[in-house]
Amino acid sequence: MAWTAISTRNETPPIVRGGWLDALRFIVASLIILHHFQMSAPVPLAEGLHPVFERGGFLLTNFFLIDSGYVLMRVYGASVAKGSMSAGDFFLKRYLRVLPAHLIMGLSLVALVVVGGALGFAPRAPEWFRWDQLWAQLTLTQAYGVPGGYGWNAPSWSISALVGCYLAFPWILRQLIKLGPWSVLGLGVGLYLLANQITWTLLGYPVYQMPMGFGFFRALPLFVLGMSLAWFAQKVWIAPKLAGWAGIGAALLLAFVQYFDKHALISLACISTIILAAGATPTPRPSKFVEKAAQVSFSMFITNEVVRIAWFGVANVLIAKFALPSPVQWALWFAGVAAAFVFAFLFHQIIDTPIQDRVRGWLKSRRRSAPVVGQPVVSLEG
Repeated sequence: MAWTAISTRNETPPIVRGGWLDALRFIVASLIILHHFQMSAPVPLAEGLHPVFERGGFLLTNFFLIDSGYVLMRVYGASVAKGSMSAGDFFLKRYLRVLPAHLIMGLSLVALVVVGGALGFAPRAPEWFRWDQLWAQLTLTQAYGVPGGYGWNAPSWSISALVGCYLAFPWILRQLIKLGPWSVLGLGVGLYLLANQITWTLLGYPVYQMPMGFGFFRALPLFVLGMSLAWFAQKVWIAPKLAGWAGIGAALLLAFVQYFDKHALISLACISTIILAAGATPTPRPSKFVEKAAQVSFSMFITNEVVRIAWFGVANVLIAKFALPSPVQWALWFAGVAAAFVFAFLFHQIIDTPIQDRVRGWLKSRRRSAPVVGQPVVSLEG
């Protein structure tokens, strides 16, 4: 292409740890914590600050799912396409990345409810802790129409949906790499619009409102969109200045439109542009702090709901018993948010990292028993 700001001749910069994509992961994980905690504040943040806090689940989940497809495509796409990583190895690697932490937090929440009940502290909303809902969630099957899975560590529905995306990844990859970058970009956008139209026609609501029990059907079009953005990014070089300004403009537009409504398709376009811009912007000096923050982001996601339930289970009792004034309630709320960050860091360091070290060691020994071509890839997801 002749226009120097966008070219198919220049080489796209590789994504690296400690760069813009890592920064985005930490920012999104932080906003997820604020979204989950905002309703526990003395005055909900959606009422006192910005309506985006009420719609944060929609925006941040979309961001999380698109980004997952984008990063996995750029990190593992070449290896899986060439066969140096089999479809089975890819799935096993991704599944074992999320399962141990998910089970630990799910069982911790069970212990919290059981011990709290034995001490006379029943949950304020017992409908969110029904035993018949637990098994689908623990097995990460709640996003496929399996009865159960509501309540408990509710955000794990998106992890459940991603498990299906991991299974579909190699097949989707084989289809995308047959096409040129502009065709793939159009296909990714078109498939999402088609899925959205189908749900409107058959169900009367957009695809992003699919219930958690059918979350896979919400996640897959977004995951494919992320993969399409990644394939486009690998084949089409975008000038760093253009990428930077596009990312900033998309972020400002996203914040602006949220004052008025979801504006789902505009928001989706902004999120896609932000991710595409972050991946196209080189990182000449990767930050170790940003790298560590991004590594903790999964722990932030998987632990924050359990921390929220535990923290405000105690805080609400104290507030009611001692009639604590509003400033003290706000202090407890800020301390709870801080506790979510601290707990996530400790969980990452003390529990998740040692487990993943063992998992990686087992996967390596497993691969040694079979012929392996190529080199292992370091994941930006984990």
